Amino acid sequence: MDLYAAYLGGPLDDGRMGEGHEVVLVVAADRAEAKARATAKWRGAPPGHLDALERIVQVDGYSVTLTESAGGDDLEMETFN
Repeated sequence: MDLYAAYLGGPLDDGRMGEGHEVVLVVAADRAEAKARATAKWRGAPPGHLDALERIVQVDGYSVTLTESAGGDDLEMETFN
């Protein structure tokens, strides 16, 4: 299993022109599974689609290794104003 970062796109709310975007992380055995898992995480108005998908093996000189754990998607989010 590998970690993937996906850049998703989809329609904006009514009255807005363009496209909304979000980034999600998924764990999958291959790119096809990663695409399916990522598009299932789209939270905007349907239909969402995949704009980009990247397998993450190293970040800032650190290797990425995955260890199975309980808890699902545990995220710590910080917003900036």
